[in-house]
Amino acid sequence: MTYFKYLIYGLIQGLTEFLPISSTAHLKVLSGLLGLEDPGSSLSAILQLGSVLAILFYFRNDIFNYIKFNSKNFNKSLIESKLINSIFIGTISILILGGFVKIFIPNFSNSILRSNLSIAVISILMAILMLIADKSRTNKITLSSHNLLDAIKIGIGQAFAIIPGVSRSGITISIALLLGWNKKDATKFSFLLGIPAISIAGIVEFLDSLRNGINISFGPLLVGFITTFLISFICIDFLISYIPLKGLKIFAYYRIFFAIVVIAGFL
Repeated sequence: MTYFKYLIYGLIQGLTEFLPISSTAHLKVLSGLLGLEDPGSSLSAILQLGSVLAILFYFRNDIFNYIKFNSKNFNKSLIESKLINSIFIGTISILILGGFVKIFIPNFSNSILRSNLSIAVISILMAILMLIADKSRTNKITLSSHNLLDAIKIGIGQAFAIIPGVSRSGITISIALLLGWNKKDATKFSFLLGIPAISIAGIVEFLDSLRNGINISFGPLLVGFITTFLISFICIDFLISYIPLKGLKIFAYYRIFFAIVVIAGFL
């Protein structure tokens, strides 16, 4: 049963980490619906490392090119350097907010923001934001033409993904679209921006779990991790093609449906 439970956790995490519907909210709510205990923020963060590995593997060629500045092509190096700087700047906000939460809200994993009602309300609010963003028709800004102020704004939005129901990909893609980015580059930047943020969160929570005496067997955790990696990879490949063509509407409508199910099932 333990292996099956972590297989389910991995499936949920892998499906929902990059789909703009909030992995944390789904891990908590679906675990309850399936009769499993809330995995908590620590396990969620550890499984997210499987999602990070999927991003790194999927974009391995791009990442290699970004960090290998080609002196023979100075203009290209400038573009790649700006993108790396944008990812760094966009990560600072979540580090600040994450540090604040760790210091001043040590019981955040048990806070009211993880309640089912809160998750439902936030899911609906995010659905509205995504529908508004999806109607944006500017679509002129690209990875090569964006400015660092965009990265700051998107990074601030990413910081709010610490709240269950927000969705890191949902809020970062939405803000990018509202700023005038095209859907393809907004989606790609969201994935790349998630590498340091998700990695840091996973590592910090994993170290905390070790200090507090993690009560998870290695075998089941490995099953959950591998499952998360495989499903995350499939979802990345799907979204890179789907969002530029179809946008965010279907995910926004799903969020509203999800919120209704949560309210009906738990209130």
